[in-house]
Formats: sequence, structure tokens, C-alpha cells
Amino acid sequence: MAAPSPSDEIRYGFVGTGMMGCEHIRNVVALPGARPVAAADPVASSRAAALEAGGGTLEVTADVDDLLARDDLDAVVIATPNHTHRDVLARVLETDLHVLVEKPLCTTMADCLAVRDAARHRPGVVWMALEYRYMPPVARFLAELRAGTAGDVRMLSIREHRFPFLVKVGDWNRFTRNTGGTLVEKCCHFFDLMNQALPGRPVRVLASGAQDVNHLDERYDGEVPDILDNAFVIVDYDDGRRALLDLCMFAEGSRWEQELAATGDRGKVEVHLPNFMEAARGRRAELVVGSRGPDWPVHEQVLDDDERVRFVGAHHGASYLEHLDFCQAIRSGAPPAVTLDDGVWSVAMGLAAHRSIDEQRPVTLAEVGLAAG
Repeated sequence: MAAPSPSDEIRYGFVGTGMMGCEHIRNVVALPGARPVAAADPVASSRAAALEAGGGTLEVTADVDDLLARDDLDAVVIATPNHTHRDVLARVLETDLHVLVEKPLCTTMADCLAVRDAARHRPGVVWMALEYRYMPPVARFLAELRAGTAGDVRMLSIREHRFPFLVKVGDWNRFTRNTGGTLVEKCCHFFDLMNQALPGRPVRVLASGAQDVNHLDERYDGEVPDILDNAFVIVDYDDGRRALLDLCMFAEGSRWEQELAATGDRGKVEVHLPNFMEAARGRRAELVVGSRGPDWPVHEQVLDDDERVRFVGAHHGASYLEHLDFCQAIRSGAPPAVTLDDGVWSVAMGLAAHRSIDEQRPVTLAEVGLAAG
């Protein structure tokens, strides 16, 4: 399929219309020059949700093959449960459709590498949905680092203190076998941000984590959920830089849901993002820049919203901005700005962190099937 010209409407299909799939539909409804056309999901309640999200205009089916057989689609969004991504991608990648696949890419390294290899020489855009890099406050943070505001960044820390995992269709996200584990399912976003903020490649991970509070009183067919709800993860890079993730998923009362801080030889750059309840009360994200210069000045700035965003959704407008770039790549024939290789590295870091916790030792990326270079 040739890329549409800049004047063409991009017609979307959606595979998987649970919470995140419907989020994508709502973004596309608001997107100029794009239209949701059809969706596939085996669950009747999810199909009903897709109809509502699409304003009643898109067609729904229970069968992904019915969707892929249509001749009126340009692009497809995959937002099925994590453990189904490889099978769904195997079918989608046989078409010429442009593809945006939700994170994480897959739940195992073998599946990630197989999918990446299958997509390598096919026509069309294949885009990895790691939208946290598109959150406007995070994008500003990364821009400051690239501009040299902190100088040569040697240390990066990311804190997410938030609410527990949400309920999803069929409760699939309550078990590691379906998600890849919390540090894959949730934290691939943050590992991707580490790789965006630091110039080297991760080589070694040391982690400590547990399931201490959440979901312990839940039972699904007699099984207790096994997903971690807190962790510290240290990542060493091949050039000596290091990054830290501090995750807590029983911290609803935090003023800032995410806090990112990068420290270099010239200073420090931080960005703070409010939780959605604080944001609803009017709290805005803020940027803090500190210098090692005379008197150690520190400057704080409340950040404005990105004026391009027509649908804010659950991630500060990140998914909308991601779709803008996805559509631009389709129209121009440009390569994806977020690649399956980005998805592979973010999953590998999560898998290494889980192995580090399980085996109580540092784990190299090579041990999970990926090496720098």
C-alpha cells in the first residue's frame, strides 16, 4: 500500500477495544484528517464500548481476520492484551497496513525479536506506542537535556508513585504470564524514557521489588494475582551513566504522579507531573532547573498545555500527539519516530529487572537475549 498523500483521510481500524483501545478511538475521532472505520474484539462489552467511543459510526466485528480483510483501511492500532501481541502482529504484518502497536511489544524476548524481524522489510509504517515520551512536560524535559541545560548528564532518576493497576477485561492484567510482569507492562515506558534521556545503551540491571499491598485479597479461579506493586531498579549504561526507577503503586495520595530528574556537570533538570485528581483540581506540571553556578540558582516554571492537543485523555495528551506524528509519517513516507527496536529494548530492561529480583543479583541485558551494539 502506498502512503496516502497529505490530502488523504487516514482510515483507522482497531484490534482490541478495551480501555486503551477505546482511548485510541477517541483520539482518532478528534484527529484532523483521520477517521475510525472499524474495530475487532471478541468481547461483546468491548465492542459496545468501541461503538460508543467512535460516536456510533464505526463498524465492529468479533473476528480480527474480518477486520483485516476490509479494503477501506489504511492503518490499524493493536491494543489487545500483552500476551496476544505476537499472534495478532503475525496476522497484521502479512498485510500492507500501517501499524501502531501498544506497549509492551511482547511479553518475552523471543517474541519481541521475532516480531521485529518480521516487520523489518515490510512496506508501511510500523510504530511502537511508547507515548510517555510524547507527554508535553516529558517532551520539554527531554528537550532541555538535548539542549545541554544540565550539561553532561550522568544520573537520571524517575519516580512513579501512583494508584494500583486498573481492572481490565477478563482481569488479564492480574497475572505475570499475561503481562510480562509489572516492570514490563507498566515500566517499559520509563525504560524507554531512560534510553531517550541518556545517549548510551543499557548493559546491566539491579532491582529489588515485591508485591506487598495490592491485589492480595483478590482471587481469580482460585489464583492470587502475582504482579509486583513496588520496586527500585538501577540501570547501568555502557558509557558509565546510570538511571534509577522508583515505582510504588499504592501511593494514590502523591501530589506528583511522575517525577523525572537528570543531573549533569552543569546542573539539574526536573519535571513534575500531577496525578489526574490533582490535575482535575487545576494543578499543572512544572519544570525545575538548577545550576551549579554562583549562588546555586533554581528556577521553577509552570508548564502550559500543548495547544495542538484536541483530546487530552489519560496521558496529558500524549496519545493524541503520537497519532499526529504517526499520521505524518504515513503521509510523508518517513520512518517511524518510535520503532519496534525501541520496544525491544524497553521490554529487555523490564525482563532483566524481573530476573534480578527473582535471582537477587545484577543481570546483564545479554543474559535476557539483547546486547548493546
